[in-house]
Amino acid sequence: MANLTTDDVWRVLEKQNFMVVGMVSARGEARTAGVMPFTVDRTLWFTTNDDEWKARHIAAHPAVSVTVAIPKRVPLLPWIKVPAATITFSGIADIVPAERMPNAARQALTKGIELGSDGSRGTLLGIGIRPVGDFITYGVGVSVVKMRDTEAARGRAPSQGA
Repeated sequence: MANLTTDDVWRVLEKQNFMVVGMVSARGEARTAGVMPFTVDRTLWFTTNDDEWKARHIAAHPAVSVTVAIPKRVPLLPWIKVPAATITFSGIADIVPAERMPNAARQALTKGIELGSDGSRGTLLGIGIRPVGDFITYGVGVSVVKMRDTEAARGRAPSQGA
């Protein structure tokens, strides 16, 4: 099993620009959405509009799952296909008006987007996901070659540290 700390996983998460959020719809159906995150104080933030289905589903059921795929490749041999490393975890989502997001997240995620209601797309919201429980990883902190050994490639670390 990969030997990872909470800080190791957060360092990887802070560098990522895409994650998939799993949620339950208001009717109890499973849904996922790809979003662009920005990390502040061990919370992953993304934006959406108040009239989007993501906002409605998360408002109804704030318990979510997150999977982050981390691209891997063999140096100097980019044509060799290698599966992505992954970090997955459960979290609780909090929805706030974009103006109430942490400044760093708001600036990074709203560059070029007008805040507030634009009449056609709704009001911009920030959604912050705070992980709970453990990070479950595959291929994080191990070489591409070691990823072939599924036991060695697996890892687990508390999401919020000890």
